[in-house]
Amino acid sequence: MSKTKKKPTIKFFNKWDFDIEIHDYSLERYINLKPIIIPDSQGRHTHKRFWKSNISIIERLINKLQSPGYISGKVKGHKSSYNSGKKSKLIKLVETAFSLIELKTGMNPLQVLINAIENVAPREETTKIAMGGISYASAVDIAPQRRVDLALKLLVHAIVNITHDNIITIEEAIAQELIAASKKSQNSRAIKRKDEIERIAVSAR
Repeated sequence: MSKTKKKPTIKFFNKWDFDIEIHDYSLERYINLKPIIIPDSQGRHTHKRFWKSNISIIERLINKLQSPGYISGKVKGHKSSYNSGKKSKLIKLVETAFSLIELKTGMNPLQVLINAIENVAPREETTKIAMGGISYASAVDIAPQRRVDLALKLLVHAIVNITHDNIITIEEAIAQELIAASKKSQNSRAIKRKDEIERIAVSAR
């Protein structure tokens, strides 16, 4: 009698599974949770409009962290030396940060990341409208794809601000911010910035 072989389950870094729940259905289409082991697509989607949603959400976070000016001189001492294609270093940093998240919360760090993105993604912002030589701010709803983009941007800015003039490591800063944001804590700088964006939009209605 032949035995059927079970397909091996793909886990992130061979540690964490992708059995993740997305509570905000409007963002589900734009958060890519395709099972991968290493978050590196080798730039397959570069310069293809709107294809960023086909990239793993973890790799998008890493790419944001890699952008010049986001992380300053915390590791090497110079922006150019750290942000010059050393993606493998950031991948290791994120792996360490996810291990810290698991130790502190007992949860799957991928679920913590998704919860943080959902909580930080603003629903409304302001845009400048010019009419007859007069410009004024007006509140507008934010498209789901831009909500994910802004959430990643706010999270990375918050992580960088935590490490500024602080002895905390980048791994600890990533873990600290993602945990706080996933709980909607006011200790999260990204949550504070999101609330500020929505508050300004409400006043501009």
